[in-house]
Amino acid sequence: MKKFMEEFKAFIAKGNVMDMAVGVIIGGAFTAIVNSLVGNVIQPFITLITGGGAGVGGLQIPVNEETVIDFGAFISAIINFLIVAWIVFLMVKALNRMQDMAKKKEEPEAPAEPAPVCPHCLEEVKPGATRCPHCGGTIE
Repeated sequence: MKKFMEEFKAFIAKGNVMDMAVGVIIGGAFTAIVNSLVGNVIQPFITLITGGGAGVGGLQIPVNEETVIDFGAFISAIINFLIVAWIVFLMVKALNRMQDMAKKKEEPEAPAEPAPVCPHCLEEVKPGATRCPHCGGTIE
């Protein structure tokens, strides 16, 4: 049992678990924003486009006195999902781009080709030089 508890503590202490917990909390807060956007901006806009008739909130079919099939709520849930999915996609894309940029900075540049060497004095000369600046010897 002691080993089990040690493994559990190690699991909880990992960064991934904490990142996931923060993500769930932020996701819950973000859901309220998305619901407000759909309920207070998108649904009235759809109602405006449809001429004030049945907007997304008015698409209901009564089954009996107590029950209705609410297509408007279903469509709102789909719109909420698409908005959240789009935001998550953009966040993941930005995170991947930042990670790629960090990897490029960490990767050492490929070593440049060694500079040509003068056959007479064995000093480095610039590529394409025809004479050595050190000894004046001709370079082929």
